[in-house]
Amino acid sequence: MAEKKVKKTQAVNTEEKKEVIKKRFAGVVVSDKMDKTIVVSVNTVKIHPKYGKRFTVSKKYKVHDENNQYKEGDKVSFQECRPLSKDKKWKVVSSK
Repeated sequence: MAEKKVKKTQAVNTEEKKEVIKKRFAGVVVSDKMDKTIVVSVNTVKIHPKYGKRFTVSKKYKVHDENNQYKEGDKVSFQECRPLSKDKKWKVVSSK
């Protein structure tokens, strides 16, 4: 009888930590009237797909400001985080 060769596979313990890429934006504080929350307006330039004309699109984000230190007119950068409330999924990283 022919012996079957059994290939032993070793279970390699590979616990790779995957780096989660978080979105980052920069904008200007539009409102600081809420407690621990600021509203930041971000302007982006887009190009029309057919005509090639450039135009600006602005969007407002509710951003978590733990110490209420940012006021209207401040330039801030913020990144994605876990949901803190219904609309607030961003936190301030730094000011410019």
